Amino acid sequence: MRYIHNPVKDPAFNLAAEEWLLTRSDEDVFMLWRNRPAVIVGRNQNTLAEIDEAFTRARDIPVVRRLSGGGAVFHDLGNINFTFITQGNPSQGLDFERFTAPIQQALGAMGVACEFSGRNDLLIDGKKFSGNAQHFHAGRILHHGTLLFASDMADLSGALRTDPEKYRDKAVKSVRSRVTNISSHLPAPMEVTAFIKALMDHVSGHTPMDDMVLSAEEQASIEELSAARYRTWEWNFGSSPAYNFSRRTRTPGGLLDVNMQVKKGLIVKARLFGDYFGVRDIAPLERRIEGCAHERTALEERLSGLPLGEYLNGVTLPVLLDCLF
Repeated sequence: MRYIHNPVKDPAFNLAAEEWLLTRSDEDVFMLWRNRPAVIVGRNQNTLAEIDEAFTRARDIPVVRRLSGGGAVFHDLGNINFTFITQGNPSQGLDFERFTAPIQQALGAMGVACEFSGRNDLLIDGKKFSGNAQHFHAGRILHHGTLLFASDMADLSGALRTDPEKYRDKAVKSVRSRVTNISSHLPAPMEVTAFIKALMDHVSGHTPMDDMVLSAEEQASIEELSAARYRTWEWNFGSSPAYNFSRRTRTPGGLLDVNMQVKKGLIVKARLFGDYFGVRDIAPLERRIEGCAHERTALEERLSGLPLGEYLNGVTLPVLLDCLF
């Protein structure tokens, strides 16, 4: 097995690295890596339904879709991600315990008792610290999981908090659980870098860390894949299943009730109801919204320069944009 300690903190690059190692390499792999603050959504999820769009936008938190299914998770530098890639066949079914066993053993050696629970979680004292997911490709399996070591719980809850009534779809929904950090359960304090080394030493049998890097050629190929897929709006948002969006907001001009149908990330139908006043018919504004990506910057560009106050008295562009998310 090849052991990789990937020091890159870019979520798009790191998810591309997993895909590259799965699809363009035939080696068995164990990799440890971290992301700067980011939201990672499952392959089959409606991205906007899983995040607090205003929270992530205000903090410049990227949102990236991964290959595997399951729910949305928040990553930061206090969270360690682990990846196993090896031979596997979908006919054998999902087997999360097989790949989480080495993690449980490593934590046990550090004095932390944990257990496997439910479909894909690891728990300490009944609280979740690790969620896991899997993806099959051409006779190989990618298993990856999170390890909350010292994550910022406020950001974790804030980035993933959203109003479930706004989105109606058939996409996979995340299940929120009570969570905990590993660092709170260690017998003695430990820095995250020391924890990473101890975990890698346990799994790799003390393979020298200097032998665990991606080559320059591998990094270049991974960056190409990252640019082609994981940095694109089409993959991260446009790949969401079709959904209906509705939101009722009290604006300075009155009640505004937004209803939209979205397919492949594009708004195909928009209706704006409410008790607002306006000197123009609302239909041209609705048509202006239709055909645009359900993305704030795109809608801002599409609607800028319009005399919005003539359609919706007292409603400015920033207020309208807030109503559309």
